[in-house]
Formats: sequence, C-alpha cells, structure tokens
Amino acid sequence: MAKVLMKGNEAIGEAAIRAGCLNYFAYPITPQSEVAEYLSRRMGEVDGVFLQGESEVAVSYMIFGAAGAGARVFTTSSSPGISLMSEAMSYIAAAQCPAVFVNIMRGGPGLGGILPSQGDYFQATKSVGHGDFRLLVMAPASVQEAVEMTMQAFPLAEKYRNPVMILGDGLIGQMMEPVEFPDHLKVEPVDNSSWATSGMDHRGSKTRNLVKSLFLDPAALNNNNLVLKAKYERMQREEVRWETYNGDGDYDALIVSYGTMSRVCRTAIDNMQAEGLTVAMLRPQTLFPFPEQAVYEAATREQCRVVISVEMSMGQMVEDVQRSVKGHRPVQWYGKCGGEVPTPEEIVEVVTESLAAN
Repeated sequence: MAKVLMKGNEAIGEAAIRAGCLNYFAYPITPQSEVAEYLSRRMGEVDGVFLQGESEVAVSYMIFGAAGAGARVFTTSSSPGISLMSEAMSYIAAAQCPAVFVNIMRGGPGLGGILPSQGDYFQATKSVGHGDFRLLVMAPASVQEAVEMTMQAFPLAEKYRNPVMILGDGLIGQMMEPVEFPDHLKVEPVDNSSWATSGMDHRGSKTRNLVKSLFLDPAALNNNNLVLKAKYERMQREEVRWETYNGDGDYDALIVSYGTMSRVCRTAIDNMQAEGLTVAMLRPQTLFPFPEQAVYEAATREQCRVVISVEMSMGQMVEDVQRSVKGHRPVQWYGKCGGEVPTPEEIVEVVTESLAAN
C-alpha cells in the first residue's frame, strides 16, 4: 500500500471516510479547521453528508440524532468547542449511542492559543460532562497513529455503544507525515436493529425503538448507571493500550508521556543513552482506560529510582501516574503549556537532577 504525504487534520478526515463514516457535522475552530475544509470537498465525492452547524452545541445534538438513528457519525473540534459539546456527550453516553469525537487541543484555559497543548487531559478522562459516564480516550503520537486510531474508533464506539474520543494536539493536526490507510481497519457496522431509531419499516419490525437518557424512576436511573459502569469496567479489562521505549532491560528512571510529547522524550532518552544514562518510557495509547498495571510494573523494576510524568500541561496525567505507582517510587512532573514544548535538552536536565536527588 503506497503512502501519501498528508497534514494530520486532513488525514483524520480521510481516515473516517475509509472507516465507513460518511456523516460529519462540525463547526470551525483552530487548530482543527482543516478537517472540515477537507471533508467539505471529500464528502461530496463519496456521497457523504457534510454539514456545518451554527454552533458546537448544535453540532453535538446533530451527532446525537444521527447516532441515535444508527448512523456512523463523527465530529472534530478543539478545547472550548469540546466544552460546548460536553452536555450532548453526556446525553449520548446515557442513551448508549456510538459516536466519535476528535479533539485537537489548543492552549488554555479560556480562549488560550492555537499552539500545541495537552491541557484537556482532565476534561477528556475525568470531567468531559455531567453525570456518571466515561469516554474511551485514545491518544495518537503521530499522524499515522491518528489515522489508525480514527479508523479503530468507530467499531469501538459500536462495540460499547459509547462515545470515543481521539485526543490529539496542534502538532498532530498541523504536521505533515507519510500515511497509509490500512484496509483491515475498516470494520462493517454491527447490527443495531435492536436499539436504533432507524424506522420500523427499514428494520422490518413491528416494535418501536426508543433512545433516551431520561429515567424518572430512581431505580431505573440507578440501573442504567450500573449498566454503564459495567461497560466502563469492560473497557478497562479489554481496551487498555500502551507502548514502551527502551524498557526491555534495566533502567534508572521511567518517563511516562503521551501524544507528540512522547516523541520529544524519545529523543531525550536516546541522548541520555549515548551518555551512559539508561532511561525508559511508557507511553499510554489509551488515556481511559489508563494503563495502571503497566505503569506500576514498569515503575517498580528493581533498578528504577524515579518516575517522571512529562506533559504539555501544568500537571494532569501525573495524578494517574501517582495513583498507578502507589507510592513505591517518587513521582515527579515536568511540563510546559501555552504552546511551549519542552525540549530534549530540558528533559535530560530534569531527569539528571531527579536522579541526583533520588
């Protein structure tokens, strides 16, 4: 399969089409607007649907409607736009509808800036919307991985009848890299005739399907939450993904980093290796479910003395790292935000100082 050079945002749009999603509703916000620009042309070429809503709130309820009718549907946005969509995400999760959301993060809080940031980790994994619900969150570190995760997101959303989020940053959206679109990642939609509001005639059924998130009876609402909880526990058993770098042998320090920040960490690790300092990295590919056991096992290797969470934020994933390590090793955080990206040299300095202190 030939590779093609594509910008990240455009590759994400093409990946959705290759995955069989022909319904895209969106509202422009940088640094992800090229997804909408690309799909405004491409959807017409593949007999798909492209619709720009009047706001992110409107788009999110279009997503709810299409998902409730059983269509493969997705949207892309960035930080404040995702905040506006969060109410509908809660409805979608409560009603158990599959949908895919892509967040190409910008700096914050507030209006922030369009340069790379990872400041939405809490939002994606802990507090995207009201009520007891979770998203399955995937974090690509390259344009190729963004393509693959986008294609994988649709069958995962249908498997769990739950929203899935691809969490990238401005670098993922704006950089250009060679990509391919693996045919084996296109999975046909599952049978949704038992729940989707696709029409009794269409389904050949005499039974109405009702998609709802309203349960006035307390016992019924509690039961729905228990069903959702069991689903999230299944995700934690079956969907946790991570990757290690330089972690086969002994190492003095463990870096935990995700997304494009992890690529900078790889360079820092290579530089330290050349100077005789052995450091490993564990990169979560799913942020929920978080690879707790993998982090614990990597952190408690006999020679490992310190764990450092490196992020483009003011310290968010570090809380999950601390929870995973369970006090068996010192856990530190290093990061920048606002669009500044920690350099390999800065990471080397932080690791060296941490090892000297521990």
